[in-house]
Amino acid sequence: MKRKAVDAKNSPIPKRQREQVPEYCDVQPRKDDNGVTLWPASPSAIEDAQAFLKECAISQQKILIVPDKDADGLDAGVIIHRTLTALGGGASSIDVHLIGKGNSVHDEEEREAMTRKNPKYIIVVDQGSRRAPPIVENPDVKSLIIDHHLSDEFPQDALVAKVAPNDKTSTNRAQVVSACHYPPVATSSLLTYEICKSLHPEVVQFCGYMCVMGTHGDLGNTLKWTPPFPDMSDVFKTHTKKAINDAVSLLNAPRRTARFDVQSAWEALLAAKSPKDVLTNRRLLSARAEINEEVERQTHTAPKFSKDGKVAVFRINSAAQVHPVIATRWAGHLKSAKLEIVLVANSGYVSGKVNFSCRVARCARNRDPPVNIISSLKAVADLDTTDLVARMGEGFARGHKEASGGIIPAQEFEELMALMQVGEKPDAPPDGEKQTPKKTAEKGAQRNKLDGYFGKKS
Repeated sequence: MKRKAVDAKNSPIPKRQREQVPEYCDVQPRKDDNGVTLWPASPSAIEDAQAFLKECAISQQKILIVPDKDADGLDAGVIIHRTLTALGGGASSIDVHLIGKGNSVHDEEEREAMTRKNPKYIIVVDQGSRRAPPIVENPDVKSLIIDHHLSDEFPQDALVAKVAPNDKTSTNRAQVVSACHYPPVATSSLLTYEICKSLHPEVVQFCGYMCVMGTHGDLGNTLKWTPPFPDMSDVFKTHTKKAINDAVSLLNAPRRTARFDVQSAWEALLAAKSPKDVLTNRRLLSARAEINEEVERQTHTAPKFSKDGKVAVFRINSAAQVHPVIATRWAGHLKSAKLEIVLVANSGYVSGKVNFSCRVARCARNRDPPVNIISSLKAVADLDTTDLVARMGEGFARGHKEASGGIIPAQEFEELMALMQVGEKPDAPPDGEKQTPKKTAEKGAQRNKLDGYFGKKS
């Protein structure tokens, strides 16, 4: 029997294969001269941090934990809290300081607030690192900084290695343990877990799920836990991924609301014995519903592009911290051959300032060389011939290479957008590079445009 000829017009069009994105842990870790993996941070810095925590617990003096407001920072903070109590530290001697809306741990207002709590030890977690004065002015206070944000600058007198005991100036210096130069970069909760887990067996038993929750909060819930990340299979046998990921969503919700209610998330996590305990908290559930509604209201804003097509800029005005959520969402959807960065700017979060979040577009994750948001933002700012960089201050281009942003005055943000040439039409291609009729026809055949989506009314 002869086969019938296939009608090319009616034959199904094969689906385009989705571009493969490397797994987070696929990157090669650093090794020492003997080939031993160096992860998640400098071994000496980890040992110093462990000694610091033991000293805190034994001292029975006032300890102040200063965690960041997101799931990663809060989980790291509670891991430290539970480690200190397991080591014999009294719960009544452990306090928490939560940074105010739009503030930094380095702001004078926050430094004074921490000083008023009269701590002997301060543990700063996941707050980002930059050049700044000491954590507090009191020379009798000892500090530990645990972080993973990209930075080679730290508060004044901060040292990675332990300060010599006979150094009289050492008491106002902060010890630093940072994961930012040890790929695959650990989240702050994961780094904290790795520091603490060998200090007491209860840390693995009661804090493993918090390590996973915090890590999923920063790296996403599709993360594959492969070496050098630890084997967390026991956690996933005890707690479902759905419960873990739903708890992350709830913990992140209060700090995104206009009320900036981080205290509710901290208290819920501190009291929890498992992720399921977080899932029934009424305040967290209410906050998540509020944020979901605000994200839906703000996410239909149409973007404008930089002249070179590398940056898509969305402008919103919201008292809620929804700009990172919207940036992450659109980074996974927008596609073009030139697009590298999705930037969402919120002019309504803090009066007189623009809070903006940047994410690497999914379509650009395999670019060679890799997209580095911090370097790209600084390169644009360097085009200025005046003092723009100085006026933007230390709040510009902070975070990670793949997820950065900033908090800068509104006028300076507009200058940055002008340097980026946002909204300007690209230059016409040279005569020899004009689009062929075939390409034009193919482009005209596209029907799934975003115009209707952006035109939706909230």
